[in-house]
Amino acid sequence: MDNNTRLEGEVDSLIYQNEDNGYCVFSVINQEDGDEIVCTANISSISPGETVVLLGSYVNHPSYGRQFNVQSFETSVPVTLQGMQKYLGSGAIKGIGERMAERIISKFGEESFDIIESHPERLSEIKGISLKRAQEISSLFHEKANERMIMAFLQSYGVSPSLSTKIYKKYGPKTAEIVKRNPYRLSEEIPGIGFKTVDTIAGKLGVDFASVYRIKSGISYCLSLGALNGHTYLPKDELLSLSCELLGVPRESAENALIEMQVEKSIIQANLSDGIGVFLNSFFYAENYVAKKLLEISSHGIEKPENVFDEIEELEETLGITLARNQKYAVSEAMTGGVLVITGGPGTGKTTTLNAIIALLKKRGLEIELCAPTGRAAKRMSEATGEPAKTIHRLLEVKFLSDDSRRQNFERNEDNPIEADVVIIDESSMVDIMLMFSLLRALDPATSLILVGDADQLPSVGPGNVLKDIIASGSIKTIRLDEIFRQAQKSHIVMNAHRINKGEYPVLNADDSDFFLVRRNTMPEVEFTIIDLIKKRLPNFKGYDSMTDIQVLSPMKKSLIGVISLNQALQKALNPPSQYKNEYEFRNVIFREGDKVMQIKNNYTTPWSIFDSSGRLLEEDLGIFNGDEGIIKTINLKTEYMTVLFDDSKTVKYPFSQLDELDLGYAATIHKSQGSEYKAVIIPVHSGPALLLNRNLIYTGVTRAKEMVILVGTEEAIKKMVDNNKEINRYSSLDLKIKKFSNLLTKEVKE
Repeated sequence: MDNNTRLEGEVDSLIYQNEDNGYCVFSVINQEDGDEIVCTANISSISPGETVVLLGSYVNHPSYGRQFNVQSFETSVPVTLQGMQKYLGSGAIKGIGERMAERIISKFGEESFDIIESHPERLSEIKGISLKRAQEISSLFHEKANERMIMAFLQSYGVSPSLSTKIYKKYGPKTAEIVKRNPYRLSEEIPGIGFKTVDTIAGKLGVDFASVYRIKSGISYCLSLGALNGHTYLPKDELLSLSCELLGVPRESAENALIEMQVEKSIIQANLSDGIGVFLNSFFYAENYVAKKLLEISSHGIEKPENVFDEIEELEETLGITLARNQKYAVSEAMTGGVLVITGGPGTGKTTTLNAIIALLKKRGLEIELCAPTGRAAKRMSEATGEPAKTIHRLLEVKFLSDDSRRQNFERNEDNPIEADVVIIDESSMVDIMLMFSLLRALDPATSLILVGDADQLPSVGPGNVLKDIIASGSIKTIRLDEIFRQAQKSHIVMNAHRINKGEYPVLNADDSDFFLVRRNTMPEVEFTIIDLIKKRLPNFKGYDSMTDIQVLSPMKKSLIGVISLNQALQKALNPPSQYKNEYEFRNVIFREGDKVMQIKNNYTTPWSIFDSSGRLLEEDLGIFNGDEGIIKTINLKTEYMTVLFDDSKTVKYPFSQLDELDLGYAATIHKSQGSEYKAVIIPVHSGPALLLNRNLIYTGVTRAKEMVILVGTEEAIKKMVDNNKEINRYSSLDLKIKKFSNLLTKEVKE
């Protein structure tokens, strides 16, 4: 697409503007031929009457036709009387409306702007404008002029209009001064602006290649990249190597910058068992806090009630269940308070144990809060226990700071703790260090905490290795359920999951099995077979619904059998283009009415509604969560809204500008499937990066299925995944800190 088409003219009207992100639609009268051109851009402010020079490209909107998509722009004050009056009357200068604009232009003509700028006292000659008001109008006029200059300054250094808008919103009139002095502040203080973008700007500004600002920003960037890969710290030597490679500076310069950062307390260097670890301070203090708070809560435990095992026997009779030895032990320990971890693989009775714990806690009259990291996991927890369950964010009463919808805070904290005697978290392997930090801040030390999860599944998407570290510390009460129940033993899914977890190969295609391998040697064959299974064979053989009952889980995003390619192929097979279906393309993804989609971000402010069959509103609230799945019901090209009906009956209207929160959902990564369950799971097993094809990944994928697992590919690939027990190494130190603080407490008690 050619983004160098030039358009000059005068802004005729402002059609739409989103003040939060700067996106606007406006019309321009083309200087060359007088035609009216509809333009779209991310511009902090634009007003009718302004003269503009735009660079961009013409695109064809499916509903509104030809438009000009602006990539960069320059604006200047109008030069014609008509333009001047339109500019003043547009509301660009607060307090001047259309009638007042007409009076000013009638009085001063072409000198109007010069009068406002240099001789504002003369405005008081006009009825309705006091001397004070005249000075205010002049001040606002200067602000607008300054904003135009700053936007032009930023764009001259290659900053896009949308980023320019963000920067100006943050720093206002001081923008140019701040950016010239230290452009690297942008990557630290403005969401969405990364180090590489700022480094390019700094280069054009002539910032010294060896500037300490640049080196410190580069080090922070490397630590942030580490956090994206799940690390709470990086070993010092590894960090210095990465930073020097990125920045092209000597190691000595990076070491000196690291010392400055330590003094400034933007990073923490700590002695760990394997050397020095370098932390962003937020992660260092979060791990410290979590370790101390877990031990503090643990110290509030009580002696085990004498009759607890009698109560458990009565409960078994009431519920018609028989608990295994470790299940009984877990139930009895849950009655002692403090912190308890219950872990185990599929079929080991985690849900049965949890239900027994809840029943006994309720018998004691205790107030319980159930929660899970994701919406789907919370829904499953609620269905399994018959008790209401929330996301952890909802339990903490999340709120978003007004300057950035992604910056979140919680109403529940030390000053406003969660009102419960016991908090139980399911799927706790998905909890990252910052979420655990926020949760523990909101717990009174006398509130008991029970963590339930499978420690052998994939770790959290966010930084940290919380559940594994807590267990590895050996300082927090942990019970592992290891007995597979007789009913579960009938399931090849359960038995093969345990075989995989122990490093043994799964039993494939046994009689009366629910676990199959469809052997295919090439990627195109794998793709064709997956489509055939979903479109024909499974619906015909098992009566499964292609959209709601079957989920493709791929180890990777790219390649022919990765999520991106499979989603396109499955969309074509299951929901092809039709003259009766609207569709809309957003960032190279075509969304079509009838498509299966997945929410890929947590959004706690998105409104949803539930209606009955007659269209009557039953319930409404806020919040759609990462992993929620649904079907596109309508795409309105005129209003630019898409309506999605999620599988929990929630209806959500998405403006087209919010479609970065959705993706096609026919296929998803195994990582995205955590906390979810499906009747049937199809997993392509072929070639790919060894980093992704590991035991941990296939184990997690297999355990997402309730009724059937179908692997499509080669037996050799399955064996390689089972043999590859090299999980992606995560640098975290929560286990060390729990041990350290536990030893200190033990020493204090002895003394």
